[in-house]
Amino acid sequence: MMKQADYMVEIGELIAMARSRQNMTQAELAKKIGTSQSAINRIEHGKQNASLEIISKIGKALRTQIVTVGDSGTSGYRIRGGKTLHGSVSVNTSKNAAVGLLCASLLNEKRTTLVHLAHIEEVYRIIEVLESIGVETKWINNNRDLRITPPKRLALENLNIEAARRTRSIIMFMGPLLHHYKEFRLPYAGGCSLGSRTVEPHLHALKEFGLEVDSKKESGFYLASVKEFKPVDKKIVLIERGDTVTENALMAAALYPGKTTIVGASPNYMVQDVCYYLQKLGVQIEGVGTTNLVVHGAKKISKEVSYAPGEDPIEAMSFIAAGIATKSEIEIKRVPIEFLEIELEVLRSMGQKMKVSDEYFAENGRTRLVDIGLKKSDLHAPIDKIHPMPFPGLNIDSLPFFSLIAATADGRTMIHDWVFENRAIYSTELSNLNAKVELLDAHRIFVTGPTNWRPAEMMAPPALRPAVVIMLAMLVAPGESVLRNIYSIARGYEDFANRLKSLGADIEPLSEI
Repeated sequence: MMKQADYMVEIGELIAMARSRQNMTQAELAKKIGTSQSAINRIEHGKQNASLEIISKIGKALRTQIVTVGDSGTSGYRIRGGKTLHGSVSVNTSKNAAVGLLCASLLNEKRTTLVHLAHIEEVYRIIEVLESIGVETKWINNNRDLRITPPKRLALENLNIEAARRTRSIIMFMGPLLHHYKEFRLPYAGGCSLGSRTVEPHLHALKEFGLEVDSKKESGFYLASVKEFKPVDKKIVLIERGDTVTENALMAAALYPGKTTIVGASPNYMVQDVCYYLQKLGVQIEGVGTTNLVVHGAKKISKEVSYAPGEDPIEAMSFIAAGIATKSEIEIKRVPIEFLEIELEVLRSMGQKMKVSDEYFAENGRTRLVDIGLKKSDLHAPIDKIHPMPFPGLNIDSLPFFSLIAATADGRTMIHDWVFENRAIYSTELSNLNAKVELLDAHRIFVTGPTNWRPAEMMAPPALRPAVVIMLAMLVAPGESVLRNIYSIARGYEDFANRLKSLGADIEPLSEI
């Protein structure tokens, strides 16, 4: 199989040839797609991973198709389902930790190296934003590690607005930026289509650090100003136990010269990774893994560090769901057990058999991992409803996979997705593959199994986890299915289709121009 580095060199050569045929300079191409000449130069020399969106933009600017699978709005998969999977797969590092760590790197005046960082669209999007404001990034060690070198001064006036609008993670720039600017603006946060997902909890928490935000004066932007006041020990009570809210408060507290107590913090996996990274930078944090964090901020952070984020529990859950739904005996390696214990217990209560290895540590020395071997099992519906809770409960992002699992089980399962306004509605898409899904309201569904699956041609839902659930259901349905508009999957999973193919799945990429 072609290595990532070789692939990017080949892509770069194709772009350079197409640009030469158009008699266009690198600077002219950069202007057309809204990036820098240096970024085009790195892409053409295979020294920068270009996102699907950037490759698509370049292709349109050069009036040529650069790759056969690349236009994020039209690419898809042809899936021939009904096959049993086999073999083993290892879980990659966390997508959600990656974006939090990229944002947190803005706190450090010296170089940060993030080890084994996920190669996903969401990461590329944040990198594009970082580079646009003067941060130098470079993939090293066979393109597995990302080296981040900050400038002496961030050029926020050059921020790539289009890239920033494509990710909700841009909201996490507020915590670091309030230490750099007295006034700044950020575009409204984007990301998945899961309802309004208010930013008010972020603004409520950061107000304690002098941040005031007006989103009314200029359409489409948060206009921020930072007031100066005498540092005193402070207590922040979060009005939402959210992951990104907690990370934003942590990043603000990291450079606040005093003690900050954060009450109602999320102790979830991505928050813990940000805590461990900040600790390596010299920030003292007490209570990691609990809902009360005490941060002793530093006056200055200037330390060259390397940090490896922990493995992704939601990716692990995706492969677990794939194995269970296809009634396959596969092994999922490097599973972060601390963040999947409830999910595994629910599966055991439904009759799923599995073998769990002894624990060992991830590369960061903190995340506890296990290998899980799934056994072919006949599942039944659980007695109680399945619903998520903040960690240490069943993970909010794990919940959609239980709609697929419930469709393979005997009996009727209620799934209650109380967090997002719209996500439960996406589960009804499984009915296109002949699953029996009854929508009670915007948050609750009944799933009745087992399902007599049938193939279908569908558009992927515009939300990450529901899109993956449809993809996995197509692996189960005998016959040929087509899934289109798969950008949301590329946003959160690295090389997901090929990794499923390594387990025996029959997936063929397709593209339309």
